[in-house]
Amino acid sequence: MYAIVTTGNKQYKVAKDDIIKVEKLEANVGDVVDLEVVMLNDEGKIKCGKDAAKASVKAEVVAQDKAKKIVIFKYKAKKNERKRQGHRQPFTALKITEIK
Repeated sequence: MYAIVTTGNKQYKVAKDDIIKVEKLEANVGDVVDLEVVMLNDEGKIKCGKDAAKASVKAEVVAQDKAKKIVIFKYKAKKNERKRQGHRQPFTALKITEIK
């Protein structure tokens, strides 16, 4: 059994006990969040739309962290203009506890 859930304007394919990294959610570590279901596959029986919206996916917040640093480097050739910047995107790690 797996489900397609949406959070942060992105869709994720999840199954029980999966750990996914999503856009930062305002929740503390240990909290249980309910995710919006778009599609549900139950042993070959596919449910979409309103039927899938009746299903529920619960996930536990495992961590609030930042991703690996990426480096942004801009320069203009022959002008001695250089700009170096770093960015770490915050994320929330979720563990899927149940799909029903």
